Amino acid sequence: MRWLLAAVALGWAGVATAQLFSDQEARRRADAAHVEVQAAQDSLRRMEQRLVTMESSMVERRAILDLAGQIDALRGDLARSRGQIEVMLNQLEVAEKRQKDLYVDIDTRLRKLEQVQEQASAAALKPPADAGPTEAEKKTYESALNHFKLGNYSAAIDLLQNMLVAYPRSKLAPNAQYWIGMGHSGRRDYRNAILSHQKVIATWPDDPKAADAMLSISSAQEAMGDKIAAQNTLQDVLAKYPGSQAAASAKLRLAQSVKR
Repeated sequence: MRWLLAAVALGWAGVATAQLFSDQEARRRADAAHVEVQAAQDSLRRMEQRLVTMESSMVERRAILDLAGQIDALRGDLARSRGQIEVMLNQLEVAEKRQKDLYVDIDTRLRKLEQVQEQASAAALKPPADAGPTEAEKKTYESALNHFKLGNYSAAIDLLQNMLVAYPRSKLAPNAQYWIGMGHSGRRDYRNAILSHQKVIATWPDDPKAADAMLSISSAQEAMGDKIAAQNTLQDVLAKYPGSQAAASAKLRLAQSVKR
């Protein structure tokens, strides 16, 4: 009986011990699983942080790329603006050069005009050898030239045109027609200036004013930007009126155009 009770007691003790070991293993495994879960959660948090960092970096890169694109676009606009400014400056320089040449030409003509007036005044004091201009013609002509010198080109043109209508065969007619052309040039109406000077050449080809008219046509053509036509006209002056003062001026202009 004692042996039986001892055996039973040992059996229950073995079961209890085995149960104790089983609970400890379960707790160990549970603790290990908890550690693994915690490690996985930590790893997941780190991955989330890296993802946030990468997304932030990508946004920054996109912003930098957008900014770089805007900078390139601004550089392109700046380059185009610089090119346009250079073209405008070049056009302005050419226009100023043409205007300066025109003013020099008009100033030269005005000096000749003053000489003509002085000669006309001196001739008026002498009795005419033949049928010369009447006093009315002279007064109209001189009045028109005075308007021209003051810059009243429209008034000068009107007076000279009226004079040509009233005295179409006047000896002053070539001069009057020439100064009509110069009046149009003074108003920057270069097309009518050329037409008026061409009329001088066609109507009075042997008059000294014909050479001056052809030279003025060249000035008007250059002012209009037709440089080739202007140079061709200068060549015509040399060919048709080689001994004139206009030919000397044409030769000088051609030499200057070669140096430009």
